[in-house]
Amino acid sequence: MSKKPAKPVRKRQPTGKAGLVGLGLDNADGHKRVTSGEQFLLVGGSQETHERMTETVVKTFEELKRRDKHLENVDRKELADIIQKSEPS
Repeated sequence: MSKKPAKPVRKRQPTGKAGLVGLGLDNADGHKRVTSGEQFLLVGGSQETHERMTETVVKTFEELKRRDKHLENVDRKELADIIQKSEPS
């Protein structure tokens, strides 16, 4: 009885589609805030929270561009690091 050779482990291939979604939950003024771009959607939040999310996303995409990387193929850990460093102080 012969064993079948094990299938090689493959890393997940990028689908070519990726996006970031930000959801702010601290809105008390009833204003509906939505900001979208080619690869992101930001919804909700107070004015301050929504502005912080917007600034973070803009800086994140700027940093990806500086690194010559695209959202579709950047490592999750690296992306998390970029996002964290892009958050306004």
